[in-house]
Amino acid sequence: MEEKLSKIKTWLGTGSINIFGLPMSGKDTQGIRLAEAINAKFLSSGIIIRAAEEEQHKDYSKNGQLAPTNVFYELVLPYFERPDLFQYPLILSSIGRWSGEEDQIISVASGAGHEIKAVIVLNISENEVEQRFETSKILNDRGERSDDKNLEIFHTRLKEFREKTVPVLQHYKSLGLLIEVNGNQSREDVFKEIVEKLYKKASESPS
Repeated sequence: MEEKLSKIKTWLGTGSINIFGLPMSGKDTQGIRLAEAINAKFLSSGIIIRAAEEEQHKDYSKNGQLAPTNVFYELVLPYFERPDLFQYPLILSSIGRWSGEEDQIISVASGAGHEIKAVIVLNISENEVEQRFETSKILNDRGERSDDKNLEIFHTRLKEFREKTVPVLQHYKSLGLLIEVNGNQSREDVFKEIVEKLYKKASESPS
């Protein structure tokens, strides 16, 4: 695996890989692991927005709905141009989840030297993520996230993904950037599949 990770790192340069999936699909878990494996920096729109909500005492993403595009742009886009990230590749967790935001993300990322070179979607059924939601409530392993407190809000998040994020993925697919991964596996097997498919993309890319 180390040889494949080295190939991915060389191919990626200071570019970006964006990871999407339903809530509870493991985006942050896999993103953080991939970032550590290739010495990249990890950015999550959800983490950035929740931190801003706490600091500014505001609720940008109400009742499970995505933050408005103007708020997303204001809070998240500046990260692409941060000087402390300039020399690193970026692993993104759902950066640009609202249909229409993807073109701006592509433009800003490219302009900052972090061209988006692949987009991963962790495919998993809504039934499975609901089971994970119920298990997480029992384990209390998601902290005090307001969007994880009840099933109604969680269902809103699933609806937001279907209506606003699926078109984003379709657009990335039309650009030849989308990589589909079976998210209904063990964490280890999901990571192995991510590495295998990124390695294949890196190997097929022009030198």
